[in-house]
Amino acid sequence: MRELEYKEIVDAISKMVIHTAYNLPKDALESMKEAYENEKSPVSKEVLRQLLENAKIASSESRPLCQDTGLGVFFVKVGEDLKIKGGSLKDAINEGTRIGYEKGYLRASTCEPFSRKNLKDKIGYNLPAIIHFDIVEGDKLDIEYAAKGGGSENVSRATVLPPAAGKEGVIEYVKQVVSDAGPNPCPPLTVGVGIGGTFEKAAISSKHALFRDIGSINDDPEMAELEKSIKDELNKLGIGAMGMGGTESVLAVHIEANPCHIASLPVSVNVQCHSSRHSHIVL
Repeated sequence: MRELEYKEIVDAISKMVIHTAYNLPKDALESMKEAYENEKSPVSKEVLRQLLENAKIASSESRPLCQDTGLGVFFVKVGEDLKIKGGSLKDAINEGTRIGYEKGYLRASTCEPFSRKNLKDKIGYNLPAIIHFDIVEGDKLDIEYAAKGGGSENVSRATVLPPAAGKEGVIEYVKQVVSDAGPNPCPPLTVGVGIGGTFEKAAISSKHALFRDIGSINDDPEMAELEKSIKDELNKLGIGAMGMGGTESVLAVHIEANPCHIASLPVSVNVQCHSSRHSHIVL
């Protein structure tokens, strides 16, 4: 049984939160550069240039990429042969998140649903974090993190289609969601699509799909082909960078597919803005 100190996790999470707020990951940066080269609209091309300049300034001056520093979302794989010493894993992740957001001067965005009262003084800076746990073999702690902003989350949707809708039904649903979103999620977008499972499994899968490196190819050839088809259809919508009209509205479409009930076809679309702030560590 391997032991991992509580404080080591807290320190790693706090550094992860701050670094991710200031530095656009390599996959997102490269995809934005590619979109800039391929964009046909002069207006959207200039917007993409400004977004790339913004990323450069944020990194060089250690400033947030966006004023909406998001909610902390974690996907955590816990090895069966790992023991956390000195506290609980959940508490360590939350404490690291709190320290990272406060120390990094990042906006506290969690609030009560109806009063809209900020919770930073009640339960802690930008808490609670959204954490998805999975138990796996081994003695490692695998942590994926993303800062998810409100603009992109607000336009995300989920439904359950009849099985007869098939691939065409999925494509049309994703197109409708992205078309309805328009400029609101700050395109160019990364689009996560969860297919199958149950209603909540599809939603979680669509969120986790956003953590995949932009530009990577799905391991399932059928899903890889569907990703390309959906991306092509979405870019035909002409939304463009920040909704200014253009050819590069979507940087990538990532699908996570799961087995589902014979009577249903759950589909979820989770939208991510151009600032795809995500990172990954293994302890």
